[in-house]
Amino acid sequence: MTDDLKPWFPIRTERLLLREFRQDDFDDVHAYATDDAVVRFMDWGPNSLADTQAALDRWFAARPHWPGADINLAIEHLADGRVIGSIRVGVRDAASRTGDIGYSLASGYWRHGLGTEAARAMLRMGFETLNLRRIWAECDVRNAGSWGIMEKLGMRREAHFRQDRQGRDGWRDSYLYAILADEFFSPGYN
Repeated sequence: MTDDLKPWFPIRTERLLLREFRQDDFDDVHAYATDDAVVRFMDWGPNSLADTQAALDRWFAARPHWPGADINLAIEHLADGRVIGSIRVGVRDAASRTGDIGYSLASGYWRHGLGTEAARAMLRMGFETLNLRRIWAECDVRNAGSWGIMEKLGMRREAHFRQDRQGRDGWRDSYLYAILADEFFSPGYN
């Protein structure tokens, strides 16, 4: 990543630090990437040691190629210094200024508002720093935790795709949620 774009890293919230991954994050990343509850609705995992190293290597290799399609950040829990997940924002169509977000969080940290806190910070960065106009996210319809985060963020459900992805347990349905910059910055949102 070029130095002129690094000033917005890291992103600090009340309880989290969203930052670039480091090699010494391996154990924490591998812990959540092997958790069956975390990967249940994902297109990846549970990871082998090689899978986790390959993911870190991809994230490290992408850094010098910004601007690129995706920015992947570690979610560090400030209270214990552990990396408890990852979050990504991607520019999907630069001409129409649209992008998407995705996230995963260690199951031991669920139901504490941490996913919402991280995703809210990433939406803000996507709108303010990347100048996106619309950001969307998708999840398996059975993943109530994920779409619950999207709804807490003020994202609206725009679609229910029927059997749109092949998963480990057969064809799955997906929800698509989105929010516009104007909605995100409207009075009373934040």
